[in-house]
Amino acid sequence: MTPINDKSTELRVFSGTANQPLAEKIASHLGLMIGKISLTRFPDGEIAVKIEEDVRGRDIFIVQPTCPPVNENLMELLTMLDAFRRASAQRITAVVPYYGYARQDRKDEGRVPITAKLVANLISKAGADRVLSMDLHAAQIQGFFDVPVDHLYSVPVIQAHFSHYVDPKDLVIVSPDVGRIKLAQKFVNRLGGDLVIIDKRRKSSVETVQENVIGASVEGKTAILVDDMISTGGSIAGAARTLKRFGATKILVGATHGIFCGRAVEILSDAPIDEIVVTDTIPVDEARRKLGVVTKTVAHVLAEAIRRIHNSESVSYLFDTVIGDDD
Repeated sequence: MTPINDKSTELRVFSGTANQPLAEKIASHLGLMIGKISLTRFPDGEIAVKIEEDVRGRDIFIVQPTCPPVNENLMELLTMLDAFRRASAQRITAVVPYYGYARQDRKDEGRVPITAKLVANLISKAGADRVLSMDLHAAQIQGFFDVPVDHLYSVPVIQAHFSHYVDPKDLVIVSPDVGRIKLAQKFVNRLGGDLVIIDKRRKSSVETVQENVIGASVEGKTAILVDDMISTGGSIAGAARTLKRFGATKILVGATHGIFCGRAVEILSDAPIDEIVVTDTIPVDEARRKLGVVTKTVAHVLAEAIRRIHNSESVSYLFDTVIGDDD
């Protein structure tokens, strides 16, 4: 009789087309090759998926941030999940470093959807047994899923970059609005310095103004503006100008997700910002190159989370731990 081949312990990492360089780094940290999968398009634009290897009984991790083009990447993720479910994978984890539609997490006016919840439903129904993500725009999105969610933070990675050349005695950590105070406090706990909040007020549905600084004095200080994402750059640019007006001598920006859409290059180029640091949850594009953005990898953090999920170990260990990388 042929011995039973228990493949349930075999870990495999697959990638969609949204951020293949990140997936390859993750697999490299795990000592693996990216799984073989064909992702093509029919003549009418429909997505075609074919898994090119046996995945029955395996522990599958699909790396696919739902970054721009959001709808295309989301549909690709859903199609891959369905393919792996129908191929009898033992467990499927959707590794979504950047979660699109996260800003539509509540009804802030009548007759609008909660699309962050809709996307969570789609991912779960498509076949994901669990989700691994990083710096969700709203922490409550974890509760939108009916499957386990491991929520990681990039703070240790970005903090490690700034810690090489900032002096805590002349440092302020700045939240661009009240919604990012907890994030800013994490940086204060790691880097030192004082906490400052920008008083941001909405002037209209598309325009905000930043007029005051709340907290410690920023005069003569190095200011690190922290946020979960940079989209068009308007809020960050406005906060930077406010800090400069109140006397900050150097302004640095740290964010997890660098989207840089719309007029971001123009807006941020005109702002008094000395350095912008983001991670590679979203792939490097021409906008980052034009702005001279520093990109730090989170592949080692995601790889360690994947290893721990596969081995049924604690993932919360990673919340405050700096893991060495090679970028």
